[in-house]
Amino acid sequence: MATKINIKNLPLGYQSIITNGKHTIIGDEPINSKGTDLGLAPTELVLAGLAMCKVATVRFIARRKGWEDQIRDVDAYLEQVVKRGEKGKLATTVQVKIKIEGDISEEQRNELLEQADNCYIHRMLDGEWNIAGAESME
Repeated sequence: MATKINIKNLPLGYQSIITNGKHTIIGDEPINSKGTDLGLAPTELVLAGLAMCKVATVRFIARRKGWEDQIRDVDAYLEQVVKRGEKGKLATTVQVKIKIEGDISEEQRNELLEQADNCYIHRMLDGEWNIAGAESME
């Protein structure tokens, strides 16, 4: 299944209206990058997708195992550090912390955290990417 995103970039700062045809959010760049800081930056959107997938996976596995009544809030905190390497190549390190509130055993918690690290977006980001060059839409 193909995922499609459309972006309409506005002239003010780097504001972009981001839509999948059903839902819409605003993206932008921080003020120190000459944006208006009225929306999430591209790096934040990538981290948000990863974080959402991880917490949704925790919730999904808990439901599948019949633990959903034992789980309350599931929160994630992600932080990324990007370093420039040879020939401008970027190396990104992402730290992930997940808090699972509820009455679960340490074994259950460890299983849920392990499954979070196996979520679709984590595997996709670890996988091979082939990004085609930009083409004109005219």
